Amino acid sequence: MKILVTGGAGYIGSTVAELLVSRGYKVVILDNLCHAHRDALPVGIPFVEASLADRERVEGVFREATAAGEPFDGVIHFAALIEAGESMQKPELYFRNNTAETLSLLEAMIACGPRRLVFSSTAAVYGEPETVPIPESARLQPTNAYGESKLLVEQMLNWFHRIHGLRSAALRYFNVAGAAETPEGIVRGESHEPESHLIPLILDVALGRRASIKIYGNDYPTIDGTCIRDYVHVADLAEAHVLALQALETPRAADHRLIYNLGNGSGFTVQQVIESARRVTGHAIPAEVEPRRAGDPAVLVASSSRAISELGWKPRYTTLDGILRTAWIWHQKRYAKG
Repeated sequence: MKILVTGGAGYIGSTVAELLVSRGYKVVILDNLCHAHRDALPVGIPFVEASLADRERVEGVFREATAAGEPFDGVIHFAALIEAGESMQKPELYFRNNTAETLSLLEAMIACGPRRLVFSSTAAVYGEPETVPIPESARLQPTNAYGESKLLVEQMLNWFHRIHGLRSAALRYFNVAGAAETPEGIVRGESHEPESHLIPLILDVALGRRASIKIYGNDYPTIDGTCIRDYVHVADLAEAHVLALQALETPRAADHRLIYNLGNGSGFTVQQVIESARRVTGHAIPAEVEPRRAGDPAVLVASSSRAISELGWKPRYTTLDGILRTAWIWHQKRYAKG
């Protein structure tokens, strides 16, 4: 099969692209590099620098592949803005980039042939959960524009499935962490510019690149007052994307949209993540408490039982220390020399 990976220069997209190639898929990456660097692209995978907003260019990629006798069989769609906090300051960016540009991609797919889509969604579509862990059947009520922008895409996918026969799988997950372990060593760690994710920020403190880690709110109704979040290792997440792609070939996908939560099923507080990093790195990692951020629910933990039973997904990294260990090795390798 030949797969287009949008956002394939990013942390998760590049990991998935490399896994697909290792499993015998033909892969092309499409990315506008707005939050990624060209040197992060996997070696040897064809790359198209383009924005999904440029529908004519995206259609051209599909048509050129068909004309060459190697049409695309499907798309794995990562390209999006992902900062929940920023989405509450600039919601227009999120609805344009995440929702409108995905519509442009879907239009190009319908016009040119590919009828398989694995969509990188988010468990932020649930908002403040009524039950924890959150099942896929939970009420969808996002508390930030980021989650809403992804929910709108899921709603579009429902109509595209009913009207156009587009098969899709929406994967809802929260915090992705760690670095992939390969025969060549630890690769593909998490890094954003500017950085806003908790684990890379904590490890920056351990490396002396930041003075302290900020905790946004310590008065939530949790065991230590800090938010609880789900964490899943990037390699386990990549495996789930490949399994979801395979599931789109089953008869069930012809009749139903596939929706799966992906996470560890238990969750950890911000304070527990900091304490784990202290154990793994051996550094003190000073912390400072700041006011809560708008749109941050107290507890977000997803149940992954459906993915485990239906996809056969078996996460290998089940402890926070294990996830952080791979991230720490990668961060030292990348940043220790300044």
